[in-house]
Amino acid sequence: MVKHVIIWTLKDEYSDSEKAAIKAEIKEGLEGLKGKIDGLLEIRVITEGLSSSNTDLMLDSLFENEEALKGYAVHPDHVAVATGKVRPHTKIRSCFDFEV
Repeated sequence: MVKHVIIWTLKDEYSDSEKAAIKAEIKEGLEGLKGKIDGLLEIRVITEGLSSSNTDLMLDSLFENEEALKGYAVHPDHVAVATGKVRPHTKIRSCFDFEV
């Protein structure tokens, strides 16, 4: 199995209320992919970190294997969420993939 973790920082120009709405949209969009993409076993978006956090939200997902992760990356449903709800609002994206 492969774990796919993404951490995003939203753009600075957003107010706290705008950030909350954006995080909710990202969460809804990405978690809505569950059951739509072959090999995607688990997906969740964490939007409320502790005060010690220095980023805004995190994707924690699990795939059957690396090929399933590669398929997810180009799947039209995922691409739609990434280009419509995530990329326009984020300034920093960090990714860490690993086998479990």
